[in-house]
Amino acid sequence: MNKPLHRRSFLHTTGSAFAAAAIVHRAPRAEGFCQANDRPRVAAIGTGSRWCQKATGLQGSYGSAPDFKKYGDYVSVFDADSSRTELAAALVKEWTGNQPATPKDYRAILDDPKIDIVHISTPDHWHAKLLIEAMLAGKDVYCEKPMTLTVPEGRAICDVCKKTGRIVQIGTQQRSSRQFVEAIALLQNGRIGKIKKATCHIGGAPKSPQIPVADPPKHLDWNLWQGPVAEAPFRFLAGDNGETKSWSRCHYEFRWWYEYSGGKLTDWGAHHVDIATWGMGLTDTGPIEIIPEMVKHPVEFKEGYPTDPSRYNTATEFLIRAIFQDGLQIEIRHDGDNGIMFEGTEGRLFVNRGRIAGKAVDDLKSNPLPANALEVAYKNRPLADHFRNFFEAARDRVEPISDVHSHHRALSTCHLAGIAARLSRKIAWDPKTEKIINDAQAEKLLGREPRRGFETFMG
Repeated sequence: MNKPLHRRSFLHTTGSAFAAAAIVHRAPRAEGFCQANDRPRVAAIGTGSRWCQKATGLQGSYGSAPDFKKYGDYVSVFDADSSRTELAAALVKEWTGNQPATPKDYRAILDDPKIDIVHISTPDHWHAKLLIEAMLAGKDVYCEKPMTLTVPEGRAICDVCKKTGRIVQIGTQQRSSRQFVEAIALLQNGRIGKIKKATCHIGGAPKSPQIPVADPPKHLDWNLWQGPVAEAPFRFLAGDNGETKSWSRCHYEFRWWYEYSGGKLTDWGAHHVDIATWGMGLTDTGPIEIIPEMVKHPVEFKEGYPTDPSRYNTATEFLIRAIFQDGLQIEIRHDGDNGIMFEGTEGRLFVNRGRIAGKAVDDLKSNPLPANALEVAYKNRPLADHFRNFFEAARDRVEPISDVHSHHRALSTCHLAGIAARLSRKIAWDPKTEKIINDAQAEKLLGREPRRGFETFMG
């Protein structure tokens, strides 16, 4: 798996008349979610906890895959952990009656012309590489959030998506939840006046005890799991912690290591900062300053890097302020009621996964929104569940509700917040050039060189 990726020669024609013809040819197949005999063929890369509870030893299933199967058929599954591949394959056979392919190399999925859609549910540090290579292989993609590990990865994804014309949905499913779409419609219709600020309450991250170096289980390809990031020893400590009943550098717990994720800043931040950015009309720009008012980490940092490799290292508590042009602000904090509070010149509006509240909501009884307000907010399409929106977008060759371009901008704010947190100082950002201003040390944290043998194939 460390060998450089070589794709078939036709991929070099991406954006050409050939690629355009391929898109036209493929589009009717995406209608398969409502035609039982011609459903889109889906391959899963990454089949962990967002894919099925059985993969973690629990009963039943949840996450994306069970809902995804309403609209397409899984025909191939792959994971760096062979035990998870086997469990996912068993689920697919349950659902479809057919045994899916279980390739030993994810690139077999990308090389298979019969696969229409790739569903990416890997840890964060693999998302960009897989997403780019899937688009270049002519696949439409559903990628779980957050889309990237770094800002430059997001820019590369946006460029490749534009070049290839592929349809990509990011798994920020709040964009398809009625109360969030209603909040956006209220904001777009001026119901709290001119918006000045959004506060994203995203919760804090956990600490860990010291986690010892251990041998990875035989069913886990630890080298492959690490993929593009710097090599490190496997660490594991069994205990009553989370869905994996352990502390580790691996399954689920990877999100508490800056090496693989951004902690809560990109975990829940990918959801709430996305809604804040959308609601404030900032999806084509970015902040000009990031100010870490308060940050606590569970380990010491030196020049932006953790000094203790044996414990979780992402920020546990924080108050970070992103300043945009004209003084607009997005505040990201660990405390408070999980959700987003919008503040305008004529009131406030709060929304989370359980409720939407504020005077603007109360006033709907006497002053309802225009009849099509939710559809307008939802990119002029009927409100649908997040997966159906993706499959319909693939059918119609239109932008889905959670597109790579807006997600890149929102997630860039989260990534920059992480850099400011690691350095414990304000950083300045140019949203046009997407560069950090006059801070070489912060700029060094902006992107990462991939590990040799895991470079992203760019066509």
